[in-house]
Amino acid sequence: MPVKPPRPRLPSLNALRAFEAAARLESFVKAADELSVTPGAVTQQIRQLEAWLGLKLFRRLAQGVIPTDAARDVLPRVTRGFDTLAHAVQGLRESNGSRALTIAALPCIAQLWLSPRLAELQHVWPDLQISISAMEQPPDPRREPHDLAIFYHEPGAATDGIAVPEADAILPVCTPALAKTIANLPDLAGHALLHDAVWRGDWARWLAFAGGGADVDATRGPSFSLYSLALDAALSSSGVLMGRTSLIGRHLADGRLVAPFPMALPLRDRLTLIPAPAGQVHPRQAEIAAWLAASAS
Repeated sequence: MPVKPPRPRLPSLNALRAFEAAARLESFVKAADELSVTPGAVTQQIRQLEAWLGLKLFRRLAQGVIPTDAARDVLPRVTRGFDTLAHAVQGLRESNGSRALTIAALPCIAQLWLSPRLAELQHVWPDLQISISAMEQPPDPRREPHDLAIFYHEPGAATDGIAVPEADAILPVCTPALAKTIANLPDLAGHALLHDAVWRGDWARWLAFAGGGADVDATRGPSFSLYSLALDAALSSSGVLMGRTSLIGRHLADGRLVAPFPMALPLRDRLTLIPAPAGQVHPRQAEIAAWLAASAS
């Protein structure tokens, strides 16, 4: 009778994950961020793996780490192994017909564009379960599978996404009470300018577009790490926000915010719904994506 050889013993999978991320990114800090652990935890996992293997996997430098030749040689195979494992697990999830539809979105999109649409979405599909993850960058489908990703992309970007039909633009917005004190562009110099940290250059762009704002310091005013926080400050009359129409449209519609100036600077990037690759999709992915895109009209 043939005897099947035993499967080779493996080290800790957590240690292998730490090695794969650190070698691919060439940084313990970036690996820790990707794995949602501390750099110290990554360092400890790498040390345990090196002890288990009996060889060094990284050269420690003052500026960071560099994988050894042996680590570089094995990295593609370890990466493929984790990708294959992730796809296998995703296949198990997809075998459950009632699983939640997963959506990844930029935090401001998740809070200000997607969240207000969820009640109507649940009304149309009452049995639909939804899971939403806020992310600063679109997820890698090989490692962070989602049914839909919603981010801003310029036309022609390398994506098969569905851009919402409504064009996007930026313009200053504030409460009606604050707007009564703003008659012309120089009046902005007497108010706090509210900035989103990622789009901090938008005030300078809009002032250059509108003209006549030479006396206004476009860098003045508080900066917020979340657009929703900047919006809350504007709603409390704490200053004037450079508003993005795709995110503040409902506040303009209900009158809680107004635009003191009619000049809106058109933007090239559009809010875009990016479907997961074939073979990883929720059965309702296509119709949900089409409904969400149409809801922006």
